[in-house]
Amino acid sequence: MAFETILAEISPRGVATITLNRPDRGNAFNATMQREIVSCLAELAGNDDVRVLLIRAAGKHFCAGADVSGRGSDSGAAPGATPATLADMLVDIDRFPKPTIALVQGGAVGGGAGIAACCDVTLADAQAFFSIPEVRIGVAPGGLVPILVRTMGERNFRRYALSGERIKALDALRVGLVHEIVDSANCDAVLDALIDSFLLGAPGAQRDTKRAVAALEVPTLEGMKEASHKPGSGHTMTTPDALEGIAAFREKRKPNWYRG
Repeated sequence: MAFETILAEISPRGVATITLNRPDRGNAFNATMQREIVSCLAELAGNDDVRVLLIRAAGKHFCAGADVSGRGSDSGAAPGATPATLADMLVDIDRFPKPTIALVQGGAVGGGAGIAACCDVTLADAQAFFSIPEVRIGVAPGGLVPILVRTMGERNFRRYALSGERIKALDALRVGLVHEIVDSANCDAVLDALIDSFLLGAPGAQRDTKRAVAALEVPTLEGMKEASHKPGSGHTMTTPDALEGIAAFREKRKPNWYRG
């Protein structure tokens, strides 16, 4: 897969990596990057060989948010094509049917924080920081609101979205933007262990779990009860994945979907 603003590759174990690749712009996203991420996600989502998605970035920063410089705003768009919006990109990351990981270094600003919040797991180094600075340039965070409120909680979101202040890595861990802080010494080990844990899960069951979560726009107990009875909720024990998983558990072996 060849792109202008991102790099994409798939490992033999089925780990797809999207690398944001505009380091000279702090990996700020422009229209081209949004379109390329949406296109790449669609291709990876339909590839049965892909088991896990890792989103990372080249250079000093994970993502400096929207590129408001006006430089390199777009290129190579097909005539008449509908441009991919920030919402398209974030929703497609959030609804990606396989486990997703964000690995954050440096700044994850505005939409960059949104990208991290849309992944199932976010790892960050100790020097990483997040911010929702839109009010400081006179705009509201708009489409980031539901994503970040869901992730951080309303009170935490209000503080940081209304002030625009930086959220240090430890504070990001405290408010739920980050699951674990890593450093150069343990990053690879933590990432490998996490990927291995995901590979032990049945792909179909993981897909259904994410669908069930997505269906609960308001996570009430009533909604959870209703969703549990919907087709595809993941509770059936008769799917091929479920039968193999139960057999592997009983036989004390790895399931056949695991790639060691």
